[in-house]
Amino acid sequence: MKKLCYKIPGMDCPSEERIIRMKMEEVPGVKHLEFDLDGRQLDVIHEGDGEEITPLIESLNMGGKLKSVSDVEVDAFEIEDLSRERKMLWAVLIINAAFFVGEMIAGLLSGSMGLVADSLDMLADAFVYGLSLWAVGALVVRKKRVAAVSGYLQLALATMGLIEVIRRVTGADIFPDFRAMIVVSIFALAANATSLYLLQKSKSKGEHVKASMICTSNDVIINTGIIISAGLVYWTESAIPDLVTGSIVFCLVVWGAIRIIKLSK
Repeated sequence: MKKLCYKIPGMDCPSEERIIRMKMEEVPGVKHLEFDLDGRQLDVIHEGDGEEITPLIESLNMGGKLKSVSDVEVDAFEIEDLSRERKMLWAVLIINAAFFVGEMIAGLLSGSMGLVADSLDMLADAFVYGLSLWAVGALVVRKKRVAAVSGYLQLALATMGLIEVIRRVTGADIFPDFRAMIVVSIFALAANATSLYLLQKSKSKGEHVKASMICTSNDVIINTGIIISAGLVYWTESAIPDLVTGSIVFCLVVWGAIRIIKLSK
């Protein structure tokens, strides 16, 4: 077995890790992937010389470069427990899907674009976990088709959200309920904390735990931003803070959708 060590400067969050994982599934002979998001490093355990891996890593436009190649024993890494992985993914998928529905309804009823945008972020996470479930034992072509559909759906929903923000800025007089924004965002924080707990509990590798913490911290920042914007809505008696927060989150969803669509090609 060969161990190929790559330095990837553009790999700084779990979304890049998932992109690389799905791309690497196209390469025969790959036995194990070890990610270090903090160190921007990837170790690939391969049963051949892995000549096709380096061009693939470079094609992702993350600045990936091969650092070293060394020999490694077959039993030097652990075999993943797929059954446990499935249970964990189902749990976090259900949490994110439920909060997508809940936040979407609360956002529409309260008039908060921040909550609507965060619900789409929850939907994006649910798609990612759904794709991960589909990926266990599925064909690469099938996974790419599902990725493309989910990416285009996210892009369409986020675009409609941005159009609604523009409509409100240019004339629609809708004032969001700051109380609902705060209460729902607190529940969303609890949901993200629960997802983080489940992800940590299911992982045996330290780097996987770190990846989960990075992913959830992004969601926590969004929830905190909505709570702050709710306070600003109350203080300024203006809907602008909510519209700004919603626009930022919609843009994040668009960016994630574009990356998923690129992955599916």
